[in-house]
Amino acid sequence: MKEKKIFILWCISASFIVSCDYLDVVPSDIPEISHAFKNRIEAEKFLYGCLGSIPQYGSMSVNPAFLGGDEIWLPEPVLTVPNTNQNIVKGQQNTSSPVNNAYSAYGYFRGLRDCNIFLENCELPYDLGSDERNRWIAEIKFVKAYIHFYLLRQYGPMHIIRDNLPIDARGDDAMAYREPVDEVVKYIVELCDEAALRLPPMCEDIANDLGRPTAVMALALKGQALLLAASPLFNGNPDYAGIKDGRGVTLFSDTYDPNKWRLAADALKAAIDLAHESLAELYDFARYSPYSAALSEKTILSMQVRGAVTDKWNTEIIWGDSESNTDAFQRAAHMIFLPGQRGGNCTHNYGPPLHIVEQFYTKNGIPIEDDEEWLGVDPLTLRTATDDDRFYIKSGFETLKLHFDREPRFYGAITFDGGTFYGNSNILSDNAMLITECKGGGSINNTYVSGKYSATGYLCKKLTSYLSSFGTSSGLTTTKYIFPVMRLADLYLMYAEALNEVKAAPDDEVYEYIDSVRRRSGLEGVVASWQKYAVGDKKSKPLTKDGMREIIRRERLIELAFEGQRFWDLRRWKEAEIYLNKPIRGMSIKGENTADFYKVQTIFTPKFEKKDYLWPLSINNLMTNQNLIQNPGWGQQY
Repeated sequence: MKEKKIFILWCISASFIVSCDYLDVVPSDIPEISHAFKNRIEAEKFLYGCLGSIPQYGSMSVNPAFLGGDEIWLPEPVLTVPNTNQNIVKGQQNTSSPVNNAYSAYGYFRGLRDCNIFLENCELPYDLGSDERNRWIAEIKFVKAYIHFYLLRQYGPMHIIRDNLPIDARGDDAMAYREPVDEVVKYIVELCDEAALRLPPMCEDIANDLGRPTAVMALALKGQALLLAASPLFNGNPDYAGIKDGRGVTLFSDTYDPNKWRLAADALKAAIDLAHESLAELYDFARYSPYSAALSEKTILSMQVRGAVTDKWNTEIIWGDSESNTDAFQRAAHMIFLPGQRGGNCTHNYGPPLHIVEQFYTKNGIPIEDDEEWLGVDPLTLRTATDDDRFYIKSGFETLKLHFDREPRFYGAITFDGGTFYGNSNILSDNAMLITECKGGGSINNTYVSGKYSATGYLCKKLTSYLSSFGTSSGLTTTKYIFPVMRLADLYLMYAEALNEVKAAPDDEVYEYIDSVRRRSGLEGVVASWQKYAVGDKKSKPLTKDGMREIIRRERLIELAFEGQRFWDLRRWKEAEIYLNKPIRGMSIKGENTADFYKVQTIFTPKFEKKDYLWPLSINNLMTNQNLIQNPGWGQQY
């Protein structure tokens, strides 16, 4: 929410006291808070306090999706970048002091109670008009819906904070039970529906309101919550069958319900339709950049998805986190072009592992393992670039075959040895783009000791604005952008996923939404791509429900790479136990010559167990509230 979000100390302090967390001891001398709603100005301050309780999405330290999985690997030791969340994928999650303990450490329940205080008192300001009051109420309901969704995704069954407890509640009355997943989803949907009725479709006041809730955001959140409920993790998951609380209430659905996919599809289609009516569309770098006329088609295509993330408030952004720390992402992801220039205010340590590099499609728009042109090719052997490769790889440079003939999104997302880098104060032409050189060895500027290097030999180009610039003396001057919580492409792919599950077999309606995302980056549709280029037994893959499910999931992993989606998608698909038990691999980063550098090494081997799909509640929570039960696999109940 802009600089306008000014929090008045006495107002917030009062709200904190009245809305203390359910684990706290309620004081006997609760102060009056009516003065916080005595007029419109004071009420607006309280409103912004509530809006500020939304979890900070674009933060490496707050959001576990960036460093808690297998998409990025940091070196040891690491400088500047907050790496606590990486302990999740390292198997160091625990019940005594849970990593990223959102259940109690971040004050989200307190935020929900502040929202309830607002709803209880918003009729008090004498000078607050009904239209503005109704919009504020809708915004608060959206905040409540999102916090409930955020905690549901992390913990599964959770408290539903419809109303605040009476201040004199004691004993069992003050010890809330966790509610079943389906009940939490139902409540989120109710809040989103109510919010959407009174919110503007999209932002109407660009100068003051960018980032505030809209009706499209509310409908998109509704669809996302219903998709989570329909997905394998929560839709008849046998691993959670029969789990009940102390009341005998079943907390997870015992049987698979195919209608949940239909509910999700309908909700997502409504969100897409309203987004279209509000002029949202997929980002097009050729239209946004005044310099595109001087660029090659290859550069423009590689910039499509990079620009969709880093071009501030572009037409594809459904919801952006205006409090995000995108400077930190850029300093960690930026590659310095000569090893001797590493340093300054950059850390250069936001490194995608090798399996993420391999995940992107070939130039034919299909996986390497499905592509007939790659039969018999060892991607980890060397090849020398020619002039035909110059827009993606330096002519004459020897690098892995893995880096050649890949789809444009790969070249817009991944920084690799010998690859080109568009931007960095060189935006008028792509005929002499800077070249990223990742080799260097441990002796140069002591970089490997200091932690300012990539542990994998790759960096994340996608999260660096092409308008940011590095100078050897001044370091990186960043162009701040708003981290996307949700893009239109995300909505399209969620809708395609839900539709594929609804239908007996995929059809043109399913293909339409995934193909539009692919087409933006220069790829043919899925049916044409597999029929033209796939090995014989894979040509019909898009024609079957199972095959299309695999394609849609792969498409999400590629299109939304490094945007905080993979972490949660792998969990809701119940595929984290497949992906997160594979080695984290990378180049031999201390190799000073080509042969040594390109020796693949295993950096770490994660261990993911079924219990890791949901966060543990802390022992302290369980001992304080006897009505809570622990999540499956995390040990004794208290």
